[in-house]
Amino acid sequence: MRKIAVIGAGKIGSAIVDMLLASGAYQVAVVDRDQGRLEALRLGAGVDRICVDVSDPKALAESLRGVFAVISAAPYQLTVPIAQAVRAAGAHYLDLTEDVASTREVRALAQDAAGAFIPQCGLAPGFISIVASDLARGFDELHEVRLRVGALPRYPTNGLNYNLTWSTEGVINEYCEPCEAIVQGRRQEVAALEGLEEFALDGVTYEAFNTSGGLGSLCETLSGKVRNLNYRTIRYPGHAAIMRTLLDDLGLRHRRDLLKDILEHAVPATMQDVVIVFVTVSGRKSGALMQDTYLNRIYAQPVAGTLKSAIQITTAASVCAVADMLAQGDLPQQGFLRQEDIPLDRFLANPFGRWYAGSDQALRTA
Repeated sequence: MRKIAVIGAGKIGSAIVDMLLASGAYQVAVVDRDQGRLEALRLGAGVDRICVDVSDPKALAESLRGVFAVISAAPYQLTVPIAQAVRAAGAHYLDLTEDVASTREVRALAQDAAGAFIPQCGLAPGFISIVASDLARGFDELHEVRLRVGALPRYPTNGLNYNLTWSTEGVINEYCEPCEAIVQGRRQEVAALEGLEEFALDGVTYEAFNTSGGLGSLCETLSGKVRNLNYRTIRYPGHAAIMRTLLDDLGLRHRRDLLKDILEHAVPATMQDVVIVFVTVSGRKSGALMQDTYLNRIYAQPVAGTLKSAIQITTAASVCAVADMLAQGDLPQQGFLRQEDIPLDRFLANPFGRWYAGSDQALRTA
């Protein structure tokens, strides 16, 4: 039985551990620099708990010797030292980061590495790129590729129309960093929180706006092949305006630690959430102008007898599916692998990928 080490004992890391254990297919170790957080985890027997400074590549590499793969669910600031440690340990590397700069460094570390390096294995970036790439392959000529994803509370009650469902640092980073896009055939950076749009699904109105990192490497992959490509995060109406006030008018984009503290003390978390995945591709097929759409909603539900939020499920299922495909030999065993190189049909057929069946059925119309 192969062993997978999960770095980070937070909300997402614990969901990954639970999902791997429930499969019965892997030995699992959970790694964190906080002994108290490790001890607080409610896990089954046989799980190794390793307390080590994950920002120290040398110390971390020693604790990872002999593992098949390492999944990093740590904050994006720790991505590079963790990837360095995994390379030194000779294991396969997977992460969930949306941070563009960190991913570039991971790509460089993948050169001549003993294992496969597969960053951005979550929901967005991650599954969203797998879906978009699959739809895009059906067109002879691509015009528009639009990716929309939201992790939303089902019952919003505050002015932000939002509850904390995953990493606060990750959300702030998405709202602050430049966003990649292709506009009229040209790759460029666009500002986060801009490009505001409204749309409705089944009578519910949403807004969407630019956020950083959701495209992963798709911008590079589709460069020269598509007229317009963009990624936007879905929220309920009014959210973007309040966040612009906090970040720009109050200057909190320059005091991210303070903003994190404010949000975590003022905005409650929730387990009652829904993840919306909405991808639209248009272009020409056999000379006709056509549109192809993927829509899916995934709701909070139990995993191994414990309720997990929708964002925990979708993020954990995605990275677990990729790790399992790697273990089954369905993916290259060495070098850098982009999310869009992963076949959607194989992903969804994977035992972990089946979590994306959701409570609603995914729709694909041509």
